[in-house]
Amino acid sequence: MSNTAGDPGAQAHRHAAYVALLAALAGLMFGLDVGVISGAQQFIQREFAVSDRMLEHIVSSMMFGAAVGAACAGWLSGHFGRKRSLVFSAALFVAGSLACAVAWSPESLIAARIALGLAIGVAAFTAPLYLAEIAPEDKRGAMISTYQLMITIGIFVAFLSDLAFSYTESWRWMLGIIALPGALFLLGVLGLPESPRWLVLRGRSTDATTVLRKLRGDDAIATREVADIEAQLQTPQSGLRLFMENRNFRRSVGLGVLLQVVQQLTGINVVMYYAPRIFQDLGYATSAQMWFTAIVGLTNVLATFIAIGFVDRWGRRPILYAGFVVMAVGLGVVGTLMHAGMGTQAERLLAVAMLLVFVVGFAFSAGPLVWTLCSEIQPLKGRDFGIGVSTVTNWVGTFIVGATFLTLLNHFGHAQTFWLYAAFNAAFILFTWALVPETKGVTLEKIERNLMEGKPLRRIGQ
Repeated sequence: MSNTAGDPGAQAHRHAAYVALLAALAGLMFGLDVGVISGAQQFIQREFAVSDRMLEHIVSSMMFGAAVGAACAGWLSGHFGRKRSLVFSAALFVAGSLACAVAWSPESLIAARIALGLAIGVAAFTAPLYLAEIAPEDKRGAMISTYQLMITIGIFVAFLSDLAFSYTESWRWMLGIIALPGALFLLGVLGLPESPRWLVLRGRSTDATTVLRKLRGDDAIATREVADIEAQLQTPQSGLRLFMENRNFRRSVGLGVLLQVVQQLTGINVVMYYAPRIFQDLGYATSAQMWFTAIVGLTNVLATFIAIGFVDRWGRRPILYAGFVVMAVGLGVVGTLMHAGMGTQAERLLAVAMLLVFVVGFAFSAGPLVWTLCSEIQPLKGRDFGIGVSTVTNWVGTFIVGATFLTLLNHFGHAQTFWLYAAFNAAFILFTWALVPETKGVTLEKIERNLMEGKPLRRIGQ
């Protein structure tokens, strides 16, 4: 008869998996909000009779809030702890979702989405940090990848929800229904343990040992990990001072910023936030727009597994090269078909297929790899600062893209807008060759040593 139920190691493994899954659900919340506004916007525009410019403000207001939330999240999680920050984020997410559902004007909807963005910005910074700090060393990459996967699943689930509510044009339900998983997430987060690293940082090593004992199921391992954390904390974070004083650190922070700008200028959030509008421009009716949008979400989920499976086999640079080529071709063909007019159903279906090809290209390359690289290239003393700057840059870039896409369509032209993003992706092949290092199989210590010795950025992984 099996005795795994009473095995402390097995119990600890189940407990750690449960804790990690709950924390990763923060990514689901993020993905849900990205998805719901995509399906709801055409009905919002109709009810409030707003212009495309105001619609851009409604869509992008969440990203503005997220940028502010991400900028504050480092202080919040450091001062109040990772768990309390996640509780605050979950509670604000629920409140923001409900406020969106009862919005009585475009201005009130923008205010509610800013609050929702604050919640998502805090969670987007805190959840991966928390996961990294509670995960066993041999499971850390998988647990953080689970968070990224949850984002894509959240987008897909939201697209399905949009599809269901689109038949009755119930945009308030689209925006409000995500409060339900948000409330369940809030209840779950209340039961999470605090991060052992934060507890040690606050001088509570005994509490940290207790948490790790429950997560690892072994007293010796828990004691050793606390000792390791205490040793690591002898190297205090001094990111801002290091940034001001050290040219080489400024180079790594600058590369992190550029990587996030590149990720946003691929055009992925144009597709994720405005997919129904794009399918409308391709000549499809509302029901077809929502079905194709759901297929975009599913494609995004499935293609993410390509990166998870191959990033440590093929390396960062080859995958980025392949991704940028695929994205450039995909958007270039879509732009060309739009320019030609798409007079037949076959041409419209080809445009949909090439848009899906673009999504695949992003999901297996720039999507997950930019975040991986941004964490790998920062030296230990400035890692929190460097990753924080990268995260804020990501949200600012998302905000700019979300706030300009419809304006580009209306003033620059549909085909020209897609050609522009295709050209960006082609240029990013050269960017990858010139600046992006190959970090596969290289220790963080070696990358830091090469960076601080002044080696060219593209060679700091050699």
